[in-house]
Amino acid sequence: MELTFGLKTTPMHVPYADIRRVWLEADETPQIRDAWLWDHFLPLAGPKNGDVLEGWTLLTALAAQTTRLRLGLLVTSNRIRPPAVLGKIASTLDVISGGRLIMGLGAGGTHQPADLSGIAGPNPALEEYAAYGLTLVPPGEGVDRLRETIEILRRMWTEEEFDFHGRYYQLERNRNEPKPIQPAGPPLLIGGWGNRMLRLVAEYADVWNISGPPHTDFDTLTDRVRRLDAECDRIGRDPATLSRSLQQIVSYDDPAATRAIVQRAVGLGFDHIVLSLPRPYPNHAVRWLVREIIEPFH
Repeated sequence: MELTFGLKTTPMHVPYADIRRVWLEADETPQIRDAWLWDHFLPLAGPKNGDVLEGWTLLTALAAQTTRLRLGLLVTSNRIRPPAVLGKIASTLDVISGGRLIMGLGAGGTHQPADLSGIAGPNPALEEYAAYGLTLVPPGEGVDRLRETIEILRRMWTEEEFDFHGRYYQLERNRNEPKPIQPAGPPLLIGGWGNRMLRLVAEYADVWNISGPPHTDFDTLTDRVRRLDAECDRIGRDPATLSRSLQQIVSYDDPAATRAIVQRAVGLGFDHIVLSLPRPYPNHAVRWLVREIIEPFH
């Protein structure tokens, strides 16, 4: 697959005007294919009382002001919104954006050990979910719930009316109009790294996403790529039909280090790189990304 680049603006301790500025610049920059937000309600770093903008609301505002960028949340938590409500939100946003949504999904808040994925301290979901009246579930249940959500979304986007009776979710005579503009609905990006998640990715996803260093080292990335290939082989899927996406925090001070990580990831088979901008965003941040990170690969 052709190597493509996106950017991510994490809406944490960052004013709306700054996020909007970056997205409007990116919309006019063809080297940036897509742009992403996240799905958290509390800061994961810095002051605990800092600003955080809600992801889908912010995404809708940005979708209405851009014309070219593909867009989505990296990734939507499956523990926050009931699946059919999420399906309605996504359908509406695909219409507003003119068919530019990529449906980023993850299992969301599950019970995880401390110091996971390069984030020091207790699982941040403990505090976040307690603050918003949400519940954590075991990882296996999180994956099973996500599987049901994927089926519900796809049926909402393609069927006129249906019932759904799963282990975790039940729907009676669901009807969803208007449908997304994209035929069969937005492409599905799934973020995750566990064995059961990779099995789900192989079965359903158009794109797999995982975080790069420091959250995930290259030994782990290599192992996860091999595991995903094995899952594709297990079900008879050509691994080449699945895009591999890496989310990577960029270094303003050492862009060569970021380029080196991207180069190594491309060597592992990653064909899509999401460049995550640290705060605060400099003026002409997108121009800087293109010059320092993207152009050397073309």
